[in-house]
Amino acid sequence: MSDWLSDDEQRTWRSVLRMHTHLTTALAQALKTDSDMSIPDYEVLAILSEAPQRTLRARELRCALMWEKSRLAHHIRRMEQRGYVHRATCDDDARAPLISLTETGLAAIRAAAPAHVARVRELFFAALTPAQAQAMREAAEAVLENLARHEPEEPDTAADAA
Repeated sequence: MSDWLSDDEQRTWRSVLRMHTHLTTALAQALKTDSDMSIPDYEVLAILSEAPQRTLRARELRCALMWEKSRLAHHIRRMEQRGYVHRATCDDDARAPLISLTETGLAAIRAAAPAHVARVRELFFAALTPAQAQAMREAAEAVLENLARHEPEEPDTAADAA
């Protein structure tokens, strides 16, 4: 049996969880209102917009998002229907789909980004001093490094349906 979290650990942990939930909900509502886009749509478009040639293998996109194959496949299908992305076969490996940002998708992320960035500043950064923001970043990076050390190795497979 594990020891319980101390009162201070419990308060910190629950605050982090509440902050994440409330912040994500507020940002999702604003993004939907401002741009008729979901947070997952925005994440996919943002990642692809920063990729070389605005294209990634489905597996690379899935790993960046930390999504299951089926979730990515369903979401990409919906985004294709709206014209945001295009799915193609990789020349090197026909089993590995390539996901590319379309001009429509690029226009959508460019239109959504200013309001979304403003809302992130308003709801997150405005509540923090520069020192608190730096401490938050350092704490998040330390936790992410610790998580990376605890992640199981994923088999390297070229094929990844999307």
